[in-house]
Amino acid sequence: MLSNEHTVSDASTFTGWYKSSYSGGNHDNCVEIASGHTTVPVRDSKNATGPALLVSSGGWAAFIGAVKDGSLT
Repeated sequence: MLSNEHTVSDASTFTGWYKSSYSGGNHDNCVEIASGHTTVPVRDSKNATGPALLVSSGGWAAFIGAVKDGSLT
C-alpha cells in the first residue's frame, strides 16, 4: 500500500465505510468515510479500492461545520 501522510492508494485497507444519511437518490455520486481510525479516511463510493484522502479529526469537524453553516458554496 503506497501512502503519504495525507493519502493511501487502496482505500479497502480501511474498514467501517459508510455514506452520509443525506446521500439521496441512487447513491452513485457519494463520498464515504470510515469511522474508528485515528484519521478520517474519505473515498469515492464508486471506487472502493481506489485512493483515500486522510483528514485529521479536527479538519473533518471543521469541514462538516462549514458545510452545515453554509460557508461552502
